[in-house]
Amino acid sequence: MNIFVCIKEVPDTEASLQVKDGKSINNEGLKWIISPYDEYAIEEALKLKEKLGDSTVTVISVGSERIVETIRKGLAMGAEKAIHVHAENTLDNKIVAKALSEAIKKQDDYGIIFMGKQAIDDDAYLTHIYLANYLNIPVATNVIKFEYNDNKAIVEREIEEGAREKIEMNVPCVVAATKGLNEPRYPSIMGMMKAKKVQIEKYELSDIGIDDNNKVEVEKLYFPPEKPEGKVLEGELEDVVKELVRLLKDEAKVL
Repeated sequence: MNIFVCIKEVPDTEASLQVKDGKSINNEGLKWIISPYDEYAIEEALKLKEKLGDSTVTVISVGSERIVETIRKGLAMGAEKAIHVHAENTLDNKIVAKALSEAIKKQDDYGIIFMGKQAIDDDAYLTHIYLANYLNIPVATNVIKFEYNDNKAIVEREIEEGAREKIEMNVPCVVAATKGLNEPRYPSIMGMMKAKKVQIEKYELSDIGIDDNNKVEVEKLYFPPEKPEGKVLEGELEDVVKELVRLLKDEAKVL
């Protein structure tokens, strides 16, 4: 089976972000990582390959030249092939999904396509749904358990109030991973050495018939206002309760 994993690069979770021009973040000096949900997707793809034996795992991503380093991190985890769809401009998730679908269509028959349920930078969570729509295949999101049997993907996904839903899908399909699905492996030294030698297949957007005219535009990017310091009420219990009620009613206006 040809297994694909769609990944996205995001700023390191420990990075201190700054707004550059009111519409984007300042990329200078930032460390970039694979979006953590995508790491669960890579791990599940590798586990499936180990189970099936005669399979290939390919990581694919859309982005600037900088993203090649992130792609190689996916290769270092154990993927054998990689595809880079080159796009210098920031694309909305609908165009990203279209680009991914067209690049995947150019490969040999694809089976299961893994990806994270959402990106941790802009919280985009529709890319996997758009991708499945463009490929006209089933999709399951928020997947916390995965099995493969008899050319079918059997998944469990988290829904409201901690409940789970079990879904059976024909392959090919899209599986969007969430935390708890597995424990992603660390790249080995040998894996990192091999990753440097892998020839990454590259497409320009024009090669796959995609333009970069975003349908979604960022109007403004800003940090949320700082929360005011909390108040500590001291004194006799009866007096504290009266003051708390007054504050909730007159200042917080929640009563």
